[in-house]
Parts: sequence; C-alpha cells; structure tokens
Amino acid sequence: MASAAEQLASNLNFATFAKAEDLKRRLWFTLGALLVYRLGTYIPLPGLNPEAFAQAFAGQSGGILGLFNMFSGGAVERMAIFALGIMPYISASIIVQLMTSVVPSLEQLKKEGEQGRKVINQYTRYGTVLLGTLQAYGIAVGLESGNGLVVDAGWFFRISTVISLLGGTMFLMWLGEQITSRGIGNGISLIIFAGIVAHLPTALAGTLELGRTGALSTPLILAIIVMIVAVIALIVFVERAQRRLLIQYPKRQVGNKMFQGDTSHLPLKLNTAGVIPAIFASSLLLLPATLAGFANSAALPSWATTIVAALGHGQPLYMVLYGGMIAFFAFFYTAIVFNPKDTADNLKKHGGFILGIRPGERTAEYIDYVLTRITVLGAIYLMFVCILPEVMIAQTGVPFYLGGTSLLIVVSVTLDTVAQIQGHLIAQQYEGLIKKSKLRGGKRGR
Repeated sequence: MASAAEQLASNLNFATFAKAEDLKRRLWFTLGALLVYRLGTYIPLPGLNPEAFAQAFAGQSGGILGLFNMFSGGAVERMAIFALGIMPYISASIIVQLMTSVVPSLEQLKKEGEQGRKVINQYTRYGTVLLGTLQAYGIAVGLESGNGLVVDAGWFFRISTVISLLGGTMFLMWLGEQITSRGIGNGISLIIFAGIVAHLPTALAGTLELGRTGALSTPLILAIIVMIVAVIALIVFVERAQRRLLIQYPKRQVGNKMFQGDTSHLPLKLNTAGVIPAIFASSLLLLPATLAGFANSAALPSWATTIVAALGHGQPLYMVLYGGMIAFFAFFYTAIVFNPKDTADNLKKHGGFILGIRPGERTAEYIDYVLTRITVLGAIYLMFVCILPEVMIAQTGVPFYLGGTSLLIVVSVTLDTVAQIQGHLIAQQYEGLIKKSKLRGGKRGR
C-alpha cells in the first residue's frame, strides 16, 4: 500500500501549484538571482584587452580553462568579474570536509549539530577568501605575462583584478546561500547548472552546423542525440537508485500498553560521491596540457611533449587515467561524506538495529561492506557516463559542453530541484487537508 506522502504526490496538479504562494515566491526569487548571476558573467575586468584575450583563450579552450569556463557560465572566455565562479568555495568546502575526518577538533564540531555546522561554514568562507585571493593573483600575473592582454600592467592592475575576482566569488557564494535559504534547490549547484545550461543551445547549434557543412554525417548526429538521451536516462535511473537497509526498532511499553516495534530504512545511494570524482579527475588530467600551452613549446623537453600528447582528449593513456581517477575519487569522497561508524552509533543510541546484525561495531562493518559494494557499481557508472562522451568528443569534435560531466551536473541538479518543488507542493496539500479537517470539525461541533 502506498504511503500518505506517495498518495499526495500522485494527486498533485496545477491547482495545487496555483495555491502555493510561498513556492511561487521562492521560484521567482531563484530565477531573479540566476538572472543577476548571468548578467555578471558579461561584466569584464578593468584594464583588460578583450580582443587580445579572446584570441589567447581560443588556443587554450581545450584545457582546464575550458572546464572552468563551463562551470563559470562562459565568464572565463570573457574574463568577467565572475571568472573564478564558485570553484574556490567548492574547493574550500572539500578541503574542510577532508580536514573534519583528520583534525579531531573539527570532527567534534561536526558532531555538535547546528552550532558546529555554523563554525565549519565560517571556516569554509575563510578558506574561500584565501583560495580566491591566491587564484585571482595568479590570474592577474598570468594576464600580465601575455602579449598585449593588459592595457597597463602593474600593481594597480593586480590589486584591482584580485578585488574584482574575489568580490565576484564572494558575491556568488552569498547569492548561492540566499537561493538555498529563500529560493528552491541548492544555490551553489544551481549557479553551476545555470552556467552549463546557458551554453547548451550554442553547443547543440554548433553540432547541427557541423552537420549542415558536412563535417558530421546525419546518421552520426542522430547517433549522438540517441546517446545523449540514453545517458540522461541512465543518470536519472542511477541517481535515484538506493540500497535500503531495513532498520528494526524494539517494542516499547508505555504504561500498561505494549507498542509494536517500528521499522524504517537506511537509504544508501548508489552514487554517494555525486559529480565530485568527475570534476577532480578532469581538473587533474587537463592541468599538464594547460601548463604546457602557456609555456613555450620549443622550450619543453621531448619527454614533456610526449606526456602532453599522450594526455590529449581521446588518447588511450588519457582514458585509462581518467577512469582510474574517477574510481579512486568515488571511493575516497564516499569515505569522507559517509561514516559507517557514526551511523551505527546513532542507530544504537536510538535502539535501532539491522536484523541478524549485532548493534555497534558489527553494524558498522556490515554498512561499510554494503557501501563498498554499491560504490563499485557507482564508480563503474561514473566511468561509463564520463568516458563515453569523451570518446565521442575526440572522434567527432562535438562541443565540450556535451560531455558526461556537464550532463551529470545538469540532470542531478534538475532531479534535486524537482524533488524540492514536489516537497513544497506536498506540504501545501497537507496544510490544505488539515484546514479542511478543522473546518469540518467546527461544523460538527455546531
């Protein structure tokens, strides 16, 4: 039999949405915030030569700059004030999460609930400022080293660049937090989502243009479309897949009455690490090619040129390392974000247990065993989703935005946002049912 929440979800319609005033306000706020973000990606840095930078970026767009440009919504190719995007905040968040499992004081803060999370969030903001400052200064120095990229090089340009880029990152961090609290969905994820989606029409148009000019055959374009639809369907299926462990709670006696023990489920996602493994693997693999692109190719030793060539898109070594790094980061990040021992201790504290498994250490071992097995499937899924489009990109020249990482981000964020919208609608319908029951009770009393 379906639960009450599932029955309500099946009855949701446009009338329910029309009555959800709070949800509509949240949606309008989210759209307005994302519009502000998109406008900021077109405000250029002061003191930069846009034409010269556009030419320089065209030669480096296949490296790590292309990846950062995708996450920043095109701000990197225009070198706008949002060129750093939200990546310093994401990097700081990951670093702080890693430290919480290594530093005992941070680990204790993590267990202190809401107050501890506030302190950790503050540390993350400090880390964002530090990383953003270093990256912005590096960008300023790199721009000055380019031929004709900066109108008037010097400390004034460096300071203004650091202030502009760091201010843009901090504004995006604040905007993301506002979307999370006052809008719909995770604000940071939606900002990245908006940047990718803004360039998808251009990528699709570019693919169709290649077909019109004869660079891509019609059957190949149809095969690419079918592959994209199949990959999206696979992402939807796996991202919603869970391994549910049955949790049993003992019988309770209240007064003279004996209450039957409750049962619940401990859901373990098939892909606990999300899109983080693909982002890390792409960044590390594209870094050598990007550094080599900035350096003088004639000055590079022969072994460095060979390595850079072997790490190009579509090369066997690139594919092997890419898949291996995705698998490594899938297990590594899962171990960071999910602690079986803490989960087992919480179950034991509340009297819950898994049937046939002794509470405490045995439960932690069993959860870790199950989590490891499903993470193997999750890592294989990530490798397939990310490597298959890379092969297509290398063989056909399909635009970078149609890669597996971008599709994974777009579909995952869409699923999470739709789930939150549905949750607000279910809450709205619950409130409507409660009001109706109160009105009926009042009429009967009369």
